[in-house]
Amino acid sequence: EHGTSAKPVQSDLLYDVNNKLADKICNFNRHFAEMGGYFQSTPFEEKVMEAKSPITFYDSVSGKPLFVAPINRSPEDFIQESKIHGWPSFRDEEVVWENVRVLKNSGETVSVDGTHLGHNLPDRKGNRYCINLVSIAGKPTAS
Repeated sequence: EHGTSAKPVQSDLLYDVNNKLADKICNFNRHFAEMGGYFQSTPFEEKVMEAKSPITFYDSVSGKPLFVAPINRSPEDFIQESKIHGWPSFRDEEVVWENVRVLKNSGETVSVDGTHLGHNLPDRKGNRYCINLVSIAGKPTAS
């Protein structure tokens, strides 16, 4: 066991995220988050804008797919909403539900493998999952 997961985060995370921060947020935490706007100090926005189709975001520990975005909105809208709230912000249709759980009492959003991802902070459009980039910077692994 490694905190709430079976092992540490992957050693070669995407988006130039800090591995030590990623391991702390993903595996040894239930309440805290990376600093608001952290994703803006990484190549995240550039990668989203360059992509010709929705991007799959993978668990930084297990490599399982967690979110696919943007869906039913433009890359610009996805980035804009993320900037307004300070974290990559996903909607229900962008969640890979077989690998993601939302805890009823707290709204904490976690992977099925125990990785802390962020929180569901609903707004007038519905559920909005504010997710730490360090938690979804993994590379896909063979299941």
